[in-house]
Order: sequence, then structure tokens, then C-alpha cells
Amino acid sequence: MKKLLALMMAAFFMVGMVSTSALADAAKGQKYYLKFMKKTTGLNGAKFATQHTQDEWKALFANDAEKFIAEYSKKYPKAAKFFAKDKFKSKYSKHIADFVIEYANDSGNVPSC
Repeated sequence: MKKLLALMMAAFFMVGMVSTSALADAAKGQKYYLKFMKKTTGLNGAKFATQHTQDEWKALFANDAEKFIAEYSKKYPKAAKFFAKDKFKSKYSKHIADFVIEYANDSGNVPSC
């Protein structure tokens, strides 16, 4: 019985660790913005994130960030190559979305970048 209980506890712990790493993270999004987008946009993270409200950012990042990619590829042509990469859609966009939503102009939060 003790072995079964220990096995179940270990399974719950492992599921908890895996599920939290799959979630978007504003801190990662801030790092990705600074690493891949700051130079091409010419804006620090605070100015970039406050371009829209939380609802506007959510709409831009819906459907694999299609609207975001279209709008910001035109606005910042130097960043268009980065936005077109599959890795942007699969890895970076969810974290960047979480970052800009967290620090949108109606959020009241200010990033440290």
C-alpha cells in the first residue's frame, strides 16, 4: 500500500512539473522580446507592451498570432523574418503574448526593461 501511495505521489509530482512548463510565462516573454525584438523595433519592452490594451493584444495573438504577425511585419520590416519563423509561432509567441498582455497599457504593470 505504501508503494502504491508513493508511486501515485510521484506521478502527481511529475504531471505537475510537466504541466507548468507548458504554460506561457511573462518573464520568458520579456527575455525573448529583449533578445529577438528590441533591436529591430527600437523600443524597450515597456513602450512596446503599452501599444495596445490587454484585449487588443489577446486579439492580435489569437489564431497562432496571425494578426500580430501581419501588423508588426508591416510596422517593423526588420522583424518580419523573425515573425515568419516556425519557431516564433511554436515557441516564442505564447510567451511574448503573455509578456505584452501582462504589461499592456491598461494593466497598471510596468516591466523592468
